[in-house]
Amino acid sequence: MELLLIRHALPVRVEEAEGPADPELAEAGHHQARHLADYLADERLHAVYASPMRRAMETAAPLAARQGVEIRPEEGVAEYDRHHATYIPVEQLKAENHPDWQAMLDGTWHQDLGIDPHEFRATVTATVERIVGDHTGQRVAVVCHGGVINAYLTHLLGLDDPTGFFYPNYTSIHRIAAARSGERSILTLNETAHLRGTGLPVGLFGG
Repeated sequence: MELLLIRHALPVRVEEAEGPADPELAEAGHHQARHLADYLADERLHAVYASPMRRAMETAAPLAARQGVEIRPEEGVAEYDRHHATYIPVEQLKAENHPDWQAMLDGTWHQDLGIDPHEFRATVTATVERIVGDHTGQRVAVVCHGGVINAYLTHLLGLDDPTGFFYPNYTSIHRIAAARSGERSILTLNETAHLRGTGLPVGLFGG
């Protein structure tokens, strides 16, 4: 089967919410999500899963509509900071040299949130592998988050650090071929051709 891990589109900034920050998409994010849906319109997706967080669900909505399927919410691919009261897009963190950006650079961000990155990766991996097992011979999209994508790909690559080895752009597609034998092959990383020439933000790298 072919698995498409897709990062959500650009969300709005939320600071010090009364409960967990769960931002909706920014206007540019909605445009990104529509371009994603158009780009994948000629590929048959048998199922579209999404993290239950708003930015992932709203990104998945145009894609599921174009494919004629219902979104399947999946708790196991929610982001590790889902209970944090603040969400600031990473581009803004970097531009402001925000303390959270420094924590990401020095590897203490997960500690500050009380998250064990290895436990998080184990949850993500088990969830993704369950989805793979349920869709033999099919093509499935999972709309999720940068941390989730990094967790699963570091598992596939056998890397010890699950906190992240690269930056997934907004609505980027990461394709994995999953064989019944258990073999997993990474086909593409950071596929964002659908944003080329749109003038929309791509992410930390690429505009």
